[in-house]
Amino acid sequence: MLLIHCPYCQEERSELEFRNAGDAHIARPSDIAAISDEQFEEFFFLRDNPKGLIFERWRHIHGCGRFFNAARDTVSDRFITTYKAGEPKPDLHPQPATSATVETYEATEGDAR
Repeated sequence: MLLIHCPYCQEERSELEFRNAGDAHIARPSDIAAISDEQFEEFFFLRDNPKGLIFERWRHIHGCGRFFNAARDTVSDRFITTYKAGEPKPDLHPQPATSATVETYEATEGDAR
């Protein structure tokens, strides 16, 4: 189970209390009625699905009920940071899920037979 930090409640709570609300920091059209069908399709339906660091919008539905943003690593499913809605995107550089060297039996004891 994941623990997610709510920046409003200032508590780490179970993932069951939260709902994902899509991508964060989306540039919305100023006059949605004036855009073409193709532009609306691109804005409303098409999203990137990158591997690594992403910025998402979340809602603490079984707590304070407020929306907030989170930076999450899609490879490890680890939340890097959470921050209040309306705050600027933090300057984060993607980091690998782990940099530790994995020691195997073969490396320490020789060939397993």
